[in-house]
Amino acid sequence: MAESTTGGESLLFLTDEQLRKGIEAMFFAYRGFTADPDRILEGMDYGRAHHRAIHFIHRSPGTTVSNLLGILGVTKQSLNRVLRTLIEDGLVEARVGKTDKRERNLHLTAKGQDLERQLSDAQRARMRAAYRAAGPAAVQGFRTVLEAMMDPEMRRQYQSLREGEK
Repeated sequence: MAESTTGGESLLFLTDEQLRKGIEAMFFAYRGFTADPDRILEGMDYGRAHHRAIHFIHRSPGTTVSNLLGILGVTKQSLNRVLRTLIEDGLVEARVGKTDKRERNLHLTAKGQDLERQLSDAQRARMRAAYRAAGPAAVQGFRTVLEAMMDPEMRRQYQSLREGEK
């Protein structure tokens, strides 16, 4: 197998220093990626857990609490606290399941959809600018790296969300 190189660096063998730079870039990129939504949520006394819940309820309207627990990887107590706030504030509604009356199917209200749009617009703008600056090959490489970093169960959840788009 031929070794690919970028700037003379082998992509099959990375030094600890090169990996450290990648780790640090990921930390700082994450801070930038979350900064805009954090500013929007700050005045509402919401945090990133609220943002993640809103995002995935938007992505899968009618999702169940147990499905959301699996996606977010948080405790039931933690998610219930977040959902209680979002429901009380009129952003999310929990409907009784059609087939299983014990299930709660989660949906964003119009107010929740407005907030989700603000949060996503901010992140899409940042992502769009970064993708344009990097170019198509880098974007594909970035996705490949992110998917390779996912644990197998997370990758299955991610792929199932992507399949739902088709």
